[in-house]
Amino acid sequence: MAVFTPVTLEDLTEWMTQFPLGKPLALRGISSGIENSNFFLTTETGEYVLTIFEKLSFEQLPFYLHLMRHLAQRAVSVPAPIANQDGEILHKLHGKPASIVTRLQGAHQPKPQPVHCAAVGAMLAKMHLAAQDFGIRQPNLRGREWRNQTAPIVLPYLSDEGQHLLKAEIHFQEAFAASDIYHHLPNGPIHADLFRDNVMFDGERLTGFFDFYFAGCDMWLFDVAVTVNDWCIDLATGEFDVKRVRALLDAYQEMRAFTDAEKAAWQPILRAAALRFWLSRLYDFHLPRDAQMLTPHDPTHFERILKLRIGGPIPPLA
Repeated sequence: MAVFTPVTLEDLTEWMTQFPLGKPLALRGISSGIENSNFFLTTETGEYVLTIFEKLSFEQLPFYLHLMRHLAQRAVSVPAPIANQDGEILHKLHGKPASIVTRLQGAHQPKPQPVHCAAVGAMLAKMHLAAQDFGIRQPNLRGREWRNQTAPIVLPYLSDEGQHLLKAEIHFQEAFAASDIYHHLPNGPIHADLFRDNVMFDGERLTGFFDFYFAGCDMWLFDVAVTVNDWCIDLATGEFDVKRVRALLDAYQEMRAFTDAEKAAWQPILRAAALRFWLSRLYDFHLPRDAQMLTPHDPTHFERILKLRIGGPIPPLA
């Protein structure tokens, strides 16, 4: 992610003695994203990722880190948090929460094909099922409450057309959230941010999901919608690639069948997923924080996707 808190090898020399990782040998900031300070860390024992959390608190972070540990122990390919000599996986560096996790092998797949989407769909269903017995419950912090708080903040930055679209969609989503269908949607821990740059591949083999720091308890279908809205579209237009959509959804439901409520909720939830990222990108674009390497995303991308999910064709869930 963007580097808000600079760290040097000298800073780590004493701090790293609490871990069974040997001496730190190299440290490189990761420029993508805008939430935390992330670094590739090389030590005498291997490759890791060091994260300093800029927004999440010491009280919130156990959910994310223990969820990753829970999934890793159940053979879901995710980074495993590294415990110190006291068994703790949440630490403090420069006065802020910090963690070290294992680094996944492989690379991002920026131009996914159906085979990649099928692998993502299958792993997503496996992750949802594996997390069912996770004992900590924490809401999606970018869910309904956040949405209703953030919309009035970004509204003044929009054109008249944009303001109308945002107000109308908030109204639609609030009405849907009051429906009987909404309250029958299966839920549990979700990733909530499973974009192309949060998955690693070695060729056609999926090597892992990472960046769980937007995870929370929410509808499983919302997780599917977020993923489809990124993995299964033409990035220039936001239009669905139907072959990729079918590959992802069919692979998912081979492991977990979609319910009737989910089938009925598919279009509204696709819209909710587009709205969530339109809002967050509007906020980050118009109200940015200082950082050494900041790469804010274009909010018009998800505005375009939201319009398509409202008025365009939607491939069926099943």
